[in-house]
Amino acid sequence: MAAKKIVDDQEVIRWFREGKTYEWMINEYKRKYNIDTVQSMWGNFRRRKGLDRRIARDDELIPWVVKEEHRWLYPVTMLRAEARRRQGFKVTESDMARLNSWKEMLAEEDAVVHYDPDTEDGFFYVPRQAGDDDLIHQPEEETAKLRKRD
Repeated sequence: MAAKKIVDDQEVIRWFREGKTYEWMINEYKRKYNIDTVQSMWGNFRRRKGLDRRIARDDELIPWVVKEEHRWLYPVTMLRAEARRRQGFKVTESDMARLNSWKEMLAEEDAVVHYDPDTEDGFFYVPRQAGDDDLIHQPEEETAKLRKRD
């Protein structure tokens, strides 16, 4: 069995509750204990200890496996912001303004977000159809591989 890298569980739990970033924890462990760590170690610790996720994951708003080249396009960025808002995560004032403006545009156009991974653009705005009761056009089947686990 590999040696345990976490020196003090309670210290790390406190850091999580204080909102320290993984990058901060990596640097602090190197400075304080001269121990090299990686982000996945901190994420695994968080999951094992039952601590809250650091990101909002909403498979209802983003039910697709989004290709790397499409991950930072405006529609999916706004869907992530809406997921954070719905789950009570902090949303900056500027992100909230962009989100409100974006949702107003969707409402005015009676449009929803559609994703087609086999196209260059990936995301499109399409007319709302029966069954589109949120911000997206519901795919025939979910493709998201990373399901909400905890």
